[in-house]
Amino acid sequence: MNAAIEAAAELLLQAERDRKPVAPVRELLGDNDVDAAYEVQRRIIADKVASGRRVVGRKIGLMSEAVQRQLGVDRPDFGVLLDDMVFGDRAEIPIDRFCQPRVEGEVAFVLGADLPDGATVVDVLRATDFVLPAIEIVDSRVAGWNIRITDTVADNASSGALVLGTRPVQLSEVDLAGLGMVLEHGGEPISTGVGAACLGSPAVAVAWLAQELVRRGELLRAGEVVLAGAWGPMVPVTESGTYVARFEDIGEVRVGFAAGPDGGKRA
Repeated sequence: MNAAIEAAAELLLQAERDRKPVAPVRELLGDNDVDAAYEVQRRIIADKVASGRRVVGRKIGLMSEAVQRQLGVDRPDFGVLLDDMVFGDRAEIPIDRFCQPRVEGEVAFVLGADLPDGATVVDVLRATDFVLPAIEIVDSRVAGWNIRITDTVADNASSGALVLGTRPVQLSEVDLAGLGMVLEHGGEPISTGVGAACLGSPAVAVAWLAQELVRRGELLRAGEVVLAGAWGPMVPVTESGTYVARFEDIGEVRVGFAAGPDGGKRA
């Protein structure tokens, strides 16, 4: 299996370097060996950290039933956020930075304290410094988004980038589970959802992540950013333009995709 893990990691790293998606890595790892897939993810992140990148947080993937149905999986996963993946509100990002980008509206938790072993929702609420509206740009290095759980876990939970709003909001000011979200493109709604899509509340999702990390010998740390999962279906980005995620009570965030050499079109 070590040879398969090394081969899968190199395949995904090469796909990212070349911006050319590859065949599913489950052909190397099998459909259900999640532990092997997380080892691939670990090796990919270690390679990037060794080249100078810095871990700034985590993302939860496949948390909502809507996204699970889209991709044909039945459980959540998580990935690592690196410093060069983070953009501020109204950023313009070249569409050719990605292989097969899609966008989701999410809320980002910024932690003010470590989450302990056995973290509960109460621990999450106490440890959260503030939340921000966010757009996650998900991206798969697997051709045609033909993924199962081992593919997306190995591929760093299909992470691409994140765009963060700039007005912090205290958790005590909002009921995240009941908040609505609308993701718009060209002034038209393209995805909607509520915070309850994330295991009943995004805070529950963050507690789940903390417990999963402890199982794998890690902790969520003070200062880290946590993307708590999509509130609605993800939407393919097929051309340049602006996407806006609007959240009740916590504001909005927007990102522009700039045209590439081919005029900004994607297949």
